[in-house]
Amino acid sequence: MSRLSSLSSVIAVLGPTNTGKTHLAVQRMCSYTSGVIGFPLRLLAREVYDRVVEIKGADRVALITGEEKILPEKAQYFLCTAESMPMNRDFAFAALDEVQLGCDRERGHVFTDRLLNLRGREETMFLGSDALRPLLRRLIPGIEIVSRPRFSTLSYSGPTKLSRLPPRSAVVAFSAEEVYATAEMLRRLRGGAAVVMGALSPRTRNAQVEMFQAGEVNYLVATDAIGMGLNMDVTHVAFASLSKFDGRQVRRLTIPEMAQIAGRAGRYQRDGSFGVLQWPGETLEFREEEVSAIEEHHFSPAEYLYWREGQPDVSRLDALIASLERKPGLPLLRAAPESYDLAVLHKLAEDPVIKDRARSSLAVKRLWAVCGLPDFRKTGIEAHSRLVRRIFGYLTEGNGYLPVSWFADEIVKLDNVQGDVPTLSERLAGIRIWAYIAHRSDWLENPAKWAERTRALEEKLSDALHERLTQRFVDRRTSILMQDMGKAALDMLPTEFSEDGVVLVGGESIGRLDGFSFHVDPAARHGDMKRLHAAAERRLGGELTRRAKALQEDEDKAFSLLTAKGKKIGISWRGYPIADLERGKSFLTPRIKLSRKLDRLSPIDQKQIEERLATWLKGNIQQTLGSLVKLAELSELSTTPPSLRALLASLVEKGGCLPRVEIDDILKMLNRPLKKQAAVLGIRFGRLDIFMPALLKPKAIDWRLALLAVFHNRLLSFIPKNRGSAIETPLESDAAEMAGWVGFRSLGSQMLRVDSAEKLATMVHDRRPSQKTDKNAVHNKIDPSHPSSGQKTEKKATSPLSKRVKKKADDSAMEAVKKDTPRKVKVAESLPIPAKKQPKKGDQKKKEKIPQSQGNTLRQPSFAPDQRMMQAMGLKADAFAKLMLKLGFYPADKKQKKDSSIKEDKPQWVWRGVKRGSQRRRASFKKQPDIPNAFSVLAHLKK
Repeated sequence: MSRLSSLSSVIAVLGPTNTGKTHLAVQRMCSYTSGVIGFPLRLLAREVYDRVVEIKGADRVALITGEEKILPEKAQYFLCTAESMPMNRDFAFAALDEVQLGCDRERGHVFTDRLLNLRGREETMFLGSDALRPLLRRLIPGIEIVSRPRFSTLSYSGPTKLSRLPPRSAVVAFSAEEVYATAEMLRRLRGGAAVVMGALSPRTRNAQVEMFQAGEVNYLVATDAIGMGLNMDVTHVAFASLSKFDGRQVRRLTIPEMAQIAGRAGRYQRDGSFGVLQWPGETLEFREEEVSAIEEHHFSPAEYLYWREGQPDVSRLDALIASLERKPGLPLLRAAPESYDLAVLHKLAEDPVIKDRARSSLAVKRLWAVCGLPDFRKTGIEAHSRLVRRIFGYLTEGNGYLPVSWFADEIVKLDNVQGDVPTLSERLAGIRIWAYIAHRSDWLENPAKWAERTRALEEKLSDALHERLTQRFVDRRTSILMQDMGKAALDMLPTEFSEDGVVLVGGESIGRLDGFSFHVDPAARHGDMKRLHAAAERRLGGELTRRAKALQEDEDKAFSLLTAKGKKIGISWRGYPIADLERGKSFLTPRIKLSRKLDRLSPIDQKQIEERLATWLKGNIQQTLGSLVKLAELSELSTTPPSLRALLASLVEKGGCLPRVEIDDILKMLNRPLKKQAAVLGIRFGRLDIFMPALLKPKAIDWRLALLAVFHNRLLSFIPKNRGSAIETPLESDAAEMAGWVGFRSLGSQMLRVDSAEKLATMVHDRRPSQKTDKNAVHNKIDPSHPSSGQKTEKKATSPLSKRVKKKADDSAMEAVKKDTPRKVKVAESLPIPAKKQPKKGDQKKKEKIPQSQGNTLRQPSFAPDQRMMQAMGLKADAFAKLMLKLGFYPADKKQKKDSSIKEDKPQWVWRGVKRGSQRRRASFKKQPDIPNAFSVLAHLKK
């Protein structure tokens, strides 16, 4: 096929729909010895192919699309999609339909390339909208432009209820869900409807259209695919919506798009009409300027076309990308946005393995061909890129073909005709991908075999889908019975909402509106509920608005914090989830994100609901965590002393509780007045932790836990099962960490709330004996069960080398002890213990002369703490042992136990002090090599 230098005549046939442009092109092609026509849709190419076969015979006509190829050896006439046109083949006649699609962001560059480069040997024809007239004159000098008027009149009929649609009407929607809902409603009201969508196979589409053309149903529900030249006997086109999602955003249809769809009404010389569907509670109208432009076929001229290099440089991978991103050289052309195939190429170009394999020109060319694989399943760039990468990997290894076993397995997965309409539609989209691959001659060893296999399976799935569509959307008996009463049918199905949220359609319960989410009644018959679901959904608008107002005016107790394990933290209104909490600037200021269930509300209602929830959330945080909020405010004031600010900021960051060891440096900078000031703010300086007792109440714990989980972007994995001081240590590390966030200190198999740990620490230290107290007196003090407890006894000092001193020692025993005592050590014989004085040099020397073991025995008497408090808290022995170790207490050794006056078999402890600093802690642990953990402690205590 020649390029721009061709001397053949170039004709542009421009005009609105129903002007016979496609019919003219087919006649012109058939008058030549060979020809090719490119179409925007596979369905349209198949429709024209069937017409040309009737004229020229099947052996002379070829069909080429991405997923289907019918290519006889003697084929002279080719019907193709625009992307599949054989550009290097010579044809006497060449034509391109819907050339105005050069303005399309996704596919425009393909049509622009064909416009610039497609030329027939004798005649070239471009078919499209009159809006392209100025561009064509400037792009193709000498082009002949022919205008064709519409055969019939197209007029606007205004909004119409679904129940009052005239026969032979087509309802156009812009999503599969909306198509299905409308078709179900038409089945209930008018006996059924045929369904046509671009995702259907030609076989399914033809079967549905045939049903409509034969009069089995009087209504058709379709996507905007019918706007691209699909010819049907339609007298009225009703728009279910005037907006659509174009792949980037939801936007209003352009006037040319509206005209293209509305123009399907009125075939040949029969006039047609267009309008909008009138839904209860919704206002949908065309603007005056839109109606005028559509009726008079006057559109603004196109200003530019999208362009991309049609023959990119495949010598290297980077050269390929550069040529595809090259800017056009003509001012009327604009560089095409990144299309799907180029996005996939960019994704794969980042893979080192792909770069390594795409070194040769042949490999780069094959990579670009694989990137052109359409994503019929609409899985997205990421998932689709993985499939493309796998295919390219197979093609660049071994024999250079796809493995037969893998290809066959993928087809077998789709060979199942069971399921509903969405399931079969998904399988049909899947087989289209493998059919596309099967029609690549150099991807499979036996492509003809697999092309036939995929074609057979596509037909099988298409027949099953047509059957399901008919079962779901067509009721022939109802169609006959409803012909005379259909106009009043919608009025016969009023929708009511009861106090408890039950939705009644025609007096029958079909479901429940829980908050802002509608659920079909599970007890109802499945078929009936599907037919009535659309009616309820269409009338939810007013009720949802009323509930939005009720929510905004409701009292605070109607709202609550949602804290379910393994789920996001959210807010509910009267038990219905309506929002999630997301990370904010601090954990006390989370963001509110409304649930998608509220998307049907107006932007104003959504904003007011968000403000109401923010007010409730702020009030609850202030009420429950007010002391922490105050700390956060003081930590930001410049008048707060720096060291105190550091303490407050650390507490706020950790949620009101943190171990002392984490802020040792800060605590050293706090003097006594600052600590008193901190105490006034509710901060308590414990032996192990710094915390705020007010934040350890159950409600405060719940709120801190929820807010901290939100701030750290974590799902809730810990919820206290009981409100006691001691809990079992969670098995999951995440749950144990969250328990630590809210004030539970880990003690092996259990975790203890920090305030309870402080109470135990205070009790233990209060009962710890002083260094020079008689052992009997100490025992009497710390053990209430001792028989001599409460009696006045004479206290005597004990020399370092003496054994256990009896309670009633006589003078002779005391003299014996004095004889065994070094001369420089004085033995106290009276009860009072002298006050502490500054040590003198002489005293230090005396102390140094005392043997270490004897000195320790004197200074560190063992004792047995009262375990009743521990037991009341539910703390186990091993966890208590862990706590004692953290507090600086160690199990008494055998000698200390032997010297002790405690007769009962109770665990005894010796105070050795908490070693501060990493070096000192390591040294401390070296002194106790035989007590590495709590279990060793228990074993030691039993000896």
